[in-house]
Amino acid sequence: MINREDMLELTRRMTVSRTSFTRIAGSYMDSDGFIDGTFNTNFLNLSVKDKQKNLEIAKTIPFSDTNENLKDHPFTMVTKGNQNIVQLLKAMKSCGLKNDALMETFYELVAEHYQNDGDYCIFVFHDRYDVPVKAADKVRLGESEEVYEYLICAICPLIGEYEPGTPTFGFLYPMFRDRSCDDQSIGIYHSNQTKPHTELERFLLST
Repeated sequence: MINREDMLELTRRMTVSRTSFTRIAGSYMDSDGFIDGTFNTNFLNLSVKDKQKNLEIAKTIPFSDTNENLKDHPFTMVTKGNQNIVQLLKAMKSCGLKNDALMETFYELVAEHYQNDGDYCIFVFHDRYDVPVKAADKVRLGESEEVYEYLICAICPLIGEYEPGTPTFGFLYPMFRDRSCDDQSIGIYHSNQTKPHTELERFLLST
């Protein structure tokens, strides 16, 4: 189960003045799953308006209804497919999204599995959060306890030319659990619980 307070700790920092996002990368996909254009840039180089717009997209995933729209999934399947996905996500995280070849591989894999009705985009965010030490009474002590490095992915329909709508699917990897990193779990988001993108969930979990 996901602790709501862990997610709120992340989302409270997702403002223009407080964010520590390092990078954003993405791909615009046509309805047939072909790449129509990509980007990969330092998040701090975005305009204030673009920072705000993209933060709202990223925030949708961890700020959603905990254990309803966003659920915790452990990587329990020890299969070749599972290990390939985990290794890809770890590589994307460790390079801070700066490897375009890795990113394109990820976009193409998503496109192979995603069942959609129109053009869409895949946005991936990278962040390094210096988790502050807190006393038993939850008062912040100041110094950093550890660095939680993670990815947020959001898949959105396009509502205009290169204009993303509200995410319909996404994930948080690795999970933030008890204010620490759990790289054996991934948080998967579905905007519509009655019509979830189970094909993408199976892809991520290789089940």
